[in-house]
Amino acid sequence: MKFIDEAKIEVIAGNGGNGVASFNREKFRPFGGPDGGDGGRGGSIWAVADNNINTLIDFRYAKLFRAQNGENGRGSDQYGKGADDIVLRMPVGTIIRDADTGMTLADLTENGQRQLLAQGGEGGWGNIHFKSSTNRAPRQKTDGKPGERHQLSLELKVLADVGLLGLPNAGKSTLISAVSNARPKIADYPFTTLHPNLGVVRVSPEKSFVIADIPGLIEGASEGAGLGHQFLRHLQRTNLLLHIVDIAPFDESADPVKNAQSLIRELEKYDPELAQKPRWLVLNKLDIIPEADRDKTVRDFIRRFKWKGPVFKISAVTQAGCTELMEAIYRHIEAERHSMERAQKTTIPEEVRDIDSIDPDDPRFKIIE
Repeated sequence: MKFIDEAKIEVIAGNGGNGVASFNREKFRPFGGPDGGDGGRGGSIWAVADNNINTLIDFRYAKLFRAQNGENGRGSDQYGKGADDIVLRMPVGTIIRDADTGMTLADLTENGQRQLLAQGGEGGWGNIHFKSSTNRAPRQKTDGKPGERHQLSLELKVLADVGLLGLPNAGKSTLISAVSNARPKIADYPFTTLHPNLGVVRVSPEKSFVIADIPGLIEGASEGAGLGHQFLRHLQRTNLLLHIVDIAPFDESADPVKNAQSLIRELEKYDPELAQKPRWLVLNKLDIIPEADRDKTVRDFIRRFKWKGPVFKISAVTQAGCTELMEAIYRHIEAERHSMERAQKTTIPEEVRDIDSIDPDDPRFKIIE
């Protein structure tokens, strides 16, 4: 199935039904009084995040969603029936924006999260609401209110703990297929990955995390070259980036250091904040290099690349070093989660108004374990 991560739709909520002006006319009650009921509420349109949906393909072809109008009121104190709401199920990670203003209306980050997209119109009042001691035969009624109408743009940013970053044929697809349940297309030519792939890595039966592979980047990607620039948005939600480098490129004239540097430049041009995310260096395809030359090749690369962060040496084909890499990733993710939980549990007395006046040694301030 084709991966669709952008779509534009129009949502039209239903109008409220009109109230009615009616009078009771029964046998032996020629002047029974007003009995016009209210109109029914128009149908609203909601968005709901659903873990079972992976793409926005349903909204690529069905672009208009219109809810039914509420029924008009009737005599004999009968109210009009309200219209059913429409529920649009979207992938977790979908961002909903107003297409005209660009304002973000919702960011669906949790399964089951609901967001009202278009409010149905309220029903009008019948003349039973206007009767009084001085107005015994009211002929007033009100019409139903129109439902809301919006043009929306949908953008999907996949939710993953780890994102794979690299040039075409760096071995990203081979790695994700070796360590997770994902089965992307793998071939010996560039751009075999045409859409993001998600995989669940299980370090143990009760320990797992999600890893995402996006199409490879090439020089000029920030200006629209290649395919990877279309999917860089999916890396913005990740907690950790793995920079996959082909340490032994097929083309002997290619320099792995220059290739790695060009990718970092494109990342900084696209989104400086994305370039500042925690990033680990993963040197792949070590199985191609003679064992006696591997350490020298790795040291030379790190020296020329001027890299001071974590470095992992792997072979995605033979899976050498993959287990150690995945375990280190899981420890990093767990440490980040615990750090966030501790930050959220920090308590501050209500009487303190100025955050700059807080004394960190004050016993009233503590971390709830």
